Amino acid sequence: MGKKASSANEEQANLTWWQLSLIGVGCTIGTGFFLASGIAIKMTGPSVIIAFIMAATATYLVFEALAKMIASDPQKGSFRTYAKKAYGRWAGFSSGWVYWCSEILIIGSQLTAISLLTKFWFPAIKLWIFAVIYAVLGLIVLFIGAKAFGKLESVFAVMKIAAIFMFIIIAILALTGVIGGNSTPDIPQSVNEFFPKGFIGFWSALIFAFYAHGGIEVMSIMAIHLKNKEDAPKSGKVMLGLLGVIYVTALSLALLLKPFNKFKESKSPFVEALSSVHNIEFYPHVFIAAIIIAGFSTMSASLFSVTTILVTISEDGDAPKFFSKQKKKKLKMPLPAIALTTLGLVLSIITSLLLPDKVYEYITTAAALMLLYNWLFILVMYPRLVETTTFDKVKRIIGIVLICSAVSGTLFHQTSRPGFFISLVFLAVIGSIVFFMRKRWKKEEAQNNA
Repeated sequence: MGKKASSANEEQANLTWWQLSLIGVGCTIGTGFFLASGIAIKMTGPSVIIAFIMAATATYLVFEALAKMIASDPQKGSFRTYAKKAYGRWAGFSSGWVYWCSEILIIGSQLTAISLLTKFWFPAIKLWIFAVIYAVLGLIVLFIGAKAFGKLESVFAVMKIAAIFMFIIIAILALTGVIGGNSTPDIPQSVNEFFPKGFIGFWSALIFAFYAHGGIEVMSIMAIHLKNKEDAPKSGKVMLGLLGVIYVTALSLALLLKPFNKFKESKSPFVEALSSVHNIEFYPHVFIAAIIIAGFSTMSASLFSVTTILVTISEDGDAPKFFSKQKKKKLKMPLPAIALTTLGLVLSIITSLLLPDKVYEYITTAAALMLLYNWLFILVMYPRLVETTTFDKVKRIIGIVLICSAVSGTLFHQTSRPGFFISLVFLAVIGSIVFFMRKRWKKEEAQNNA
């Protein structure tokens, strides 16, 4: 009996802080950076660098708040459990379901993106076949459990970082004239050249910079497996510091190699930046493989996190109880929860393949916004659960302002504006369910207190 308890504890707490940092990198670097950053570049030009620095700052402030809550009170349900403790059942219910819906939609867009990229090598094969293959592989990753998932994400992280460093090295060699390419960097000479689309263009691009940082929620869910929960803030600092340097360096080099107005929204800016460099015909193949790995990695992380959140929602009575029932002890996740996630995944794939490009783009923008609503709520509830200093309060306000800037910026561009209103529809639906459920919750609470 003692041995079983001991092994269970090891299963639950087997991560070091640096492993969690690598998992964070693996969960975060995805199609948001490799592909969506191209949209941000088209919207704002070289000032995209400032947008990414602002997004990295806000991401760090959100994770720091989460990490302090984790260190003081580790919870399997992470942010949704803290929301419930801070404001009551309605907050936990809303936070959990907003996150579940947003991630399911994002998973669909990631699947579609990596399937389209795979057609680069196999143009004759139908798109849905690749989508199904990647979905099945993602579910296999889900079945392997938290311990193996962490190791796999660490491997993916190293591969993605290696691909970005390859870009950085080739870009530097091209800029210095060592290999054929553009040896005259395209450096902005004035404020107008740095902000060619003006303040509105910059404001509108913020959402895509934030989207490239989505993934810290998975890191917070995995933090329950840290050997020392107090290491959560340190792992976040290392992860976001590394991420910030990688993102800013790679984007800066891409913009030095090619004028911002030459980039295409539908292609990776890093492939585009090196398109004029000679004798590197292998590079597009390598980088497309890196993007596919990145997309699959973040998709797998999303599958893991939405299933974990669904289980905690069910355990708290905010979803049918059978979603948290584990029929076979060998399985790392309850089958009903995996089944619902799979259903959501299938519907998301069908939607992404059937709807016109722009319509689905609106939905995925809405999903990214819903992630930010959860980030905003984390910063709002943070002082209710953790004792904060004056400096903590200042940082919290800065984080809230930055997130609100990204959200409000979507109103000023035709690409992201519909997504803003769609996100409000999702919030309204979840809010309506909460309104009708509150009477039932009060009745249950009265029965429990009786």
